[in-house]
Amino acid sequence: MGNPQDLRVNRLAHAWAELQAQAADGVELHPDAHRLAFADPEFLLRRESRGIRMQLELLKPELEMQALGIEHTVVVFGSARFRSAEAAAEALEQAQASGDAQAIAAAQTLQRNARYYEQARRFARLVAEYSLHCQAQDRLYIVTGGGPGIMEAANRGAHEAGALNLGLNITLPHEQLSNPYVSPELNFKFHYFALRKMHFLMRAKALVAFPGGFGTLDELFEVLTLVQCHKAKPLPIFLFGSDYWQRLLRLEVLVEEGVISPADLELFQTVDTPEAAWEGIRRFYNLPEIGCAAPTA
Repeated sequence: MGNPQDLRVNRLAHAWAELQAQAADGVELHPDAHRLAFADPEFLLRRESRGIRMQLELLKPELEMQALGIEHTVVVFGSARFRSAEAAAEALEQAQASGDAQAIAAAQTLQRNARYYEQARRFARLVAEYSLHCQAQDRLYIVTGGGPGIMEAANRGAHEAGALNLGLNITLPHEQLSNPYVSPELNFKFHYFALRKMHFLMRAKALVAFPGGFGTLDELFEVLTLVQCHKAKPLPIFLFGSDYWQRLLRLEVLVEEGVISPADLELFQTVDTPEAAWEGIRRFYNLPEIGCAAPTA
């Protein structure tokens, strides 16, 4: 009499194993009506299957985060182009050696903005170090877009504190690689910006937007719109770097023209130090100085 069947055996594994074998043998995939639908890349990548793909992009990170008990996140946005102080200094040295005036000017700007990299790194470390003293279900986890620049800095700060941290990367025409500081089990890649944005906000308890370009502004204004329209719960929103944001945005014009209410300008505030951003989050949720209770707002 043979061994009893293991109830944990995945009965559907052979479908995926068949596809892997084809790939390993260099067999080109062609439409195949007999292939199981859920194990058929050619079918899943059809235009008509977009809804299924969107559901999968929602579900996969959701299940992984649930499994790791991640319920509360602090979102950090900012430019992918900023570099660490060391990398910026090296770039300036190379530009000066080249004698190219345009390259030197660009490298000087990079060096000037390196302070934001270091401040994002410091902020994330503050959040992570605090959360390590909390019960697992109460911890705050840093989440970024998973790429370089400010995203790398924030993931790096959390990583250096010994904390899990998340990266929600996106496929782009010029591939954006994940930075090396994202926790591997929480390093997700998305095709759809909309689904990526949903995951940024589904567990967000705070948002810190460092200086950035179109992508940063897109993400920031989506959050502001959702909170303004009561599609998302109120949360602390900080614009880091008053000089940058005051030069870039004069949102009082919106009030003057009657397109937003004066109270809408209170949805965010500007800060200039990592400590100020972290203290703002603590005050919003009335968190004690050491240890914590889960944010409830």
